[in-house]
Amino acid sequence: MTFMPLAIPDLSGDEEEYVLEAVRSSWISSTGAFVDRFEREFAGACDVSYALSVSNGTVALHLALLALGAGPGDEVIVPSLTYIATANAVRYVGAQPVFADVDPATWCIDPDHVAALVSPRTVGIIPVHLYGHPADMDRLREVADRHGLWIVEDAAEAPFGTYKGRPTGSLGDIATFSFYGNKVITSGEGGAVTTDNAELARKMRMLRGQGMDLEQRYFFPILGYNYRLTNVACAFLCAQMNRRDTMLEKRSALTDRYRIGLADLPEVGQQPIAEWAQWTPWLFSILNLMDESGFDREALIRHLDSAGIETRPFFIPVHLMPHLAVSAGLPPLDLPHTIRLASQGLNLPTHPGMSVDDVDRVVNHICAFFRV
Repeated sequence: MTFMPLAIPDLSGDEEEYVLEAVRSSWISSTGAFVDRFEREFAGACDVSYALSVSNGTVALHLALLALGAGPGDEVIVPSLTYIATANAVRYVGAQPVFADVDPATWCIDPDHVAALVSPRTVGIIPVHLYGHPADMDRLREVADRHGLWIVEDAAEAPFGTYKGRPTGSLGDIATFSFYGNKVITSGEGGAVTTDNAELARKMRMLRGQGMDLEQRYFFPILGYNYRLTNVACAFLCAQMNRRDTMLEKRSALTDRYRIGLADLPEVGQQPIAEWAQWTPWLFSILNLMDESGFDREALIRHLDSAGIETRPFFIPVHLMPHLAVSAGLPPLDLPHTIRLASQGLNLPTHPGMSVDDVDRVVNHICAFFRV
């Protein structure tokens, strides 16, 4: 029985050649030709003026919040159905995350709920393009403009997606990305921030580099951080940028195969794709459409695991984490769509190393589980 992992990096292109080139150049720290090249190419892919490489997606969020001046006493509206980094970064700057429900039509933050959550202390919104699907940015922008709020896109799971023809990374005041090993393009660890705002780009560049003045070396006018990415890591990313279209096409073919193969299973729901969205095919996600007595998600996970197929349940809602839970004495948050999706959702193996036969193997085992 061959083990099928949820995700593995595709390093079949120019990665080895570029990394060796970086090593031989002796530029292995945070400056070098591959850093400049990646930042230029990634900015172009996102249709923005500035992209800065950073050490991971979490610090990308922290950097964005620092640049926008979020701090103690501020509130930032975030979805609860997301990876923990989204809310943690808000806490890093001393601000308070306020948790919004998601829209079942997109699985992303619900703009109507966001509008209802705005208070005098609200300074911004962090929509997450969950599992590769862009949030409804025009509706969020209307709320933000009405109340004078900024928007940070958490696009960690959705590079190269589009919203109404506009690329992710260009839809907020700042956008953040992750290049962790299971992402669409990867450097093992790594991330980026993008923006069209020259002043925000300048501030983030200083904050990323220990707060050093950009014109006067070893003069540090602000408190900064060491959030830079190495030239070696950017060599990986440049190699992957070379063939991003091919990798996305392969992922799309695999997810199309999943959609067709699971279409006739009434017990299984699939991720909805809005007509205005070009989804980034990161992981293929399914939902239980039966009542709780009819489908035990953990039993399906065990069933697939016994067949050598790795899966991943949806994120546990962030508002349930002990360090982020609502204070004692206050009523529990009412986020029904978040709770439902988190309890029903399961991610299936999706990566360019898979074949259509691999997808069929997963589909066949899921069908067998429901047809016993």
